[in-house]
Amino acid sequence: MAIIDWDAYDTAQKVQSGEVSALECVDAALERIASWDSVIGAFLHVDAEGAREKARIMDSTMTREAKAALPLAGVPVAIKDNMVTTDMPTTAASQILKGFRSPYNATVVERLVRAGAILVGKTNLDEFAMGSSTEHSAYKVTRNPWDTERVPGGSSGGSAAAVAARMVPFALGSDTGGSIRLPASYCGVLGIKPTYGRVSRYGLIAYASSLDQIGPLTRSVRDAAKILHIIAGKDPRDATSIDASSVSSEVGPVQIQNVRIGLPEEYFGDGMDSRVRDKIDNVLEQLRSMGARLVPISLPHTRYAIATYYLIAPAEASSNLSRYDGVRYGQRVVGQDLVSMYESTRAKGFGHEVKHRILLGTHALSAGYYDAYYLKAQKVRTLIRQDFENAFKQVDLIVTPTVPDLPFKLGEREQDPLQMYLTDIFTVTTNLAGIPGLSQPIGLADGLPVGLQWMGPPLAEDLILSAAGRLESALTLPQWPMLGGLDR
Repeated sequence: MAIIDWDAYDTAQKVQSGEVSALECVDAALERIASWDSVIGAFLHVDAEGAREKARIMDSTMTREAKAALPLAGVPVAIKDNMVTTDMPTTAASQILKGFRSPYNATVVERLVRAGAILVGKTNLDEFAMGSSTEHSAYKVTRNPWDTERVPGGSSGGSAAAVAARMVPFALGSDTGGSIRLPASYCGVLGIKPTYGRVSRYGLIAYASSLDQIGPLTRSVRDAAKILHIIAGKDPRDATSIDASSVSSEVGPVQIQNVRIGLPEEYFGDGMDSRVRDKIDNVLEQLRSMGARLVPISLPHTRYAIATYYLIAPAEASSNLSRYDGVRYGQRVVGQDLVSMYESTRAKGFGHEVKHRILLGTHALSAGYYDAYYLKAQKVRTLIRQDFENAFKQVDLIVTPTVPDLPFKLGEREQDPLQMYLTDIFTVTTNLAGIPGLSQPIGLADGLPVGLQWMGPPLAEDLILSAAGRLESALTLPQWPMLGGLDR
């Protein structure tokens, strides 16, 4: 069915006009998942009958006028499995939450459903969103649709792969240090991390509460704007959500020749794959030819970003994950007493990477080390934020590579955690500063996707989307992946 090549906007338009039914759209997505998810491994849960029933209700009870009021009428959507839902289990890809069912829906799920979207499944991730490759799930490994021997990036690799493999028109992910933008780059789709507080975190299983943000992974800038408009906004159930002007549902026009684009020297140094650099240089030249002003800038504290992130994020994870103790919900391993139950439950329920980060975070927060590590990291975080504040006095937006390399092979970095952590080197700064960032596909290098990252000041999503939309219209991008040569 043609639905596999439609984006969310076009799908909703066709359902609203009566050209196709909601059930046809859902069936097409489910057929695609049934055909290819055994190869890709994007989904942890699929609710085929539930999704079909919701589509039948929409088709049988709603008039064309009623559907026209739903901006996502009949559009199939996938949700990263760290956002709670009542209709399907929520596991965060961890054994410790195996079979857990939430009594409520996350705010973003509620808002998508009210807009007419139909949830077809929950996607795979690195356990508790801790990873950059989606190899650290307790249940399965997700593969990159462009080359099934390579990683899709992480931790939102399942969502990115589902969109790239045309299983759904769009999906939601969460981003703590690049977990939307990294898989977007590796899978050749578009992903945006909004300003911190722009989208409610109510119902998102916390990794690092001061860094986490939910955002969409889509096939187009137009879809990203529409979906972000729907899920953004103040939520009284999330004390960190902000009351700000709404993101526009349409990509506004921008005169690119009036935009000052900063190029931070720290993001264009040694260590970048030459193939990535060539693609980035070509796009920068294209932006220059379109009239953009490319301005060299410096973000001097970027060199400390990875160290800062890997102190703050594990410290917050250590605190957040203390609730998984076998007492209230999730898996329980019976012990001789309460302490042994705690120990046995967490030893069996958590995977290696999660335990690693809990230990790092607990050490950073422990007596005698708090001032030396955690407090110092928070001070450097302030300096990183000030770097961006100073930069945005000179420029309107900043452009960098999303990732310094191409998707690596499955298992390639399992024995080198430092190299794995460095994958996030260009993305963690936006989370530490709380600013928006967007990864945009700009083409292929040796058959693998390359992403360009846009960054802007707080609440500048409209400007970022407009600039990305202007570039998107000037690029000639490749067709969707052939699923490792199998999809013919």
